[in-house]
Amino acid sequence: MSEPGRRPLVIGSGIAGLYVALRSRELGLKPTIVTKGRLEESNTRYAQGGIAAALGTDDTPALHLADTIRAGDGLVDRAAAHQLTAEAPARIADLVRYGVPFDTVEGQISLGREGAHSRARILHAGGDATGLNIEESLKRRVLEAGIEARERTMLRALRTDPDGVIAVLSRSDGTAVEVLAPGAVVLATGGAGSLYRQSTNPSITTGEGIAHAFRAGALVSDMEFVQFHPTVFYREGAPRFLITEALRGEGAVLRNDAGERFLVGQHRDAELAPRDVVTRAIDRELQRTGRPFVYLDATAVPRNLLFARFPSVCHFLAGYGLDPSRDLIPVTPVAHYTIGGVTTDLEGRTSLRHLYACGEVAATGVHGANRLASNSLLEGLVFGEHTARQLAHPAAGGPSPPGRLVEVPLAPGAGRGEEGTDQDEVRDVLWNDVGIVRSADGLRSALGSFERIGRSAEPTGTGLAGTVANAALTASFIARAALVRTESRGAHYRSDYPKPRPVWRRHIGLRRAPPRRARV
Repeated sequence: MSEPGRRPLVIGSGIAGLYVALRSRELGLKPTIVTKGRLEESNTRYAQGGIAAALGTDDTPALHLADTIRAGDGLVDRAAAHQLTAEAPARIADLVRYGVPFDTVEGQISLGREGAHSRARILHAGGDATGLNIEESLKRRVLEAGIEARERTMLRALRTDPDGVIAVLSRSDGTAVEVLAPGAVVLATGGAGSLYRQSTNPSITTGEGIAHAFRAGALVSDMEFVQFHPTVFYREGAPRFLITEALRGEGAVLRNDAGERFLVGQHRDAELAPRDVVTRAIDRELQRTGRPFVYLDATAVPRNLLFARFPSVCHFLAGYGLDPSRDLIPVTPVAHYTIGGVTTDLEGRTSLRHLYACGEVAATGVHGANRLASNSLLEGLVFGEHTARQLAHPAAGGPSPPGRLVEVPLAPGAGRGEEGTDQDEVRDVLWNDVGIVRSADGLRSALGSFERIGRSAEPTGTGLAGTVANAALTASFIARAALVRTESRGAHYRSDYPKPRPVWRRHIGLRRAPPRRARV
């Protein structure tokens, strides 16, 4: 076994990072976890919907595969999706082994249904507190295993080395910069949802892992595909609390101001259509009425089921004087999940030697243009398993080239960009111009804004990039790829190209342009 893989550095502490660390330890390695917040702070913690696996008597991995491919709107990598769905039951068994308390009925794991699933295959733990229970169970096992964890420690840069990857770290207050020795690095840093002004994500999900990998020379892909969750609680001044899709799976419906179910007739599955369909239908209602929200109506769902199955949602709503068994819930779409990221193969290998990625930070092609609900937690497990095996028994490999490669210039900047107003501008521009509905004019304007902020925020010479520089860079990936893709597909919708085009049944990759060969 080569030395770089023996002490892997796992950056991130969501389901992907914790699982890779645990499995690496079981395979004889000595991993270290690095996370910029607390060990338990991640997107995983806030996942309400659950985790998908074909465990029902009327279900099969083949059916799960078919649903995943259908939701991905022509861009799903079939091999990746087969790996995801075929291995799902085994990875659920791992979670049970690690102590995750999945909900049961008469001794059997309870299964729910969500949008675009043809069968009930969603497992929950504590009702709508699935992510919390998974995060806490894995965290507990990590601590019991004695795995080293460095909290409030930030990745500041990745640098290539003949023997591996060098990770530059610092405490979150900017002190004690530390350059770790070359070795295997696993990015499990999550997505970039909180770069949008309105998001379900915790504030730490800013896409910095994607930015650092790109700076080091890694390929990123599918960045134009950002999934918006259609049903998030809306009230002025209130947090954007996700109202789980599983509520619609139990019979809740969407209504406009007139009380009409506006999704009926727009898609055969109505409220259980793929998320991009539901999101755009809501957005059209908002544009038509000028109102900032529509209503989710769960009053037909039995009250005892609501409060037993969705305790977190009911508790949250009670704080605003709402009882979902009698009151309509105001909801609106917000940014939720980054489908693209650092390009990997099915074993977690990126285009850089000894750099791996898994979970939301990675682009495996498994989600295509639109993620099937509750496949995200599963992705962290399945591809995390393959990543851990690669760390223990490394072999040559890496992702295939994308169908369209765009080289992106990255010049030194003025190094001035640590102003909060710049970060706020990135979030506003993404929301306004690179959101649910896009156009060439808006995307060009957004890209210009991100490049302007980047020129100010990028470090001079060999300096380390800060939060604003990375935010502007990652945001520019989303805008640039969305501008290149002149069609509408899945979570990417262009008002000036409202239909899918066969020529775009391919992935868009972005790579840092070599010096003096840069082209836009």
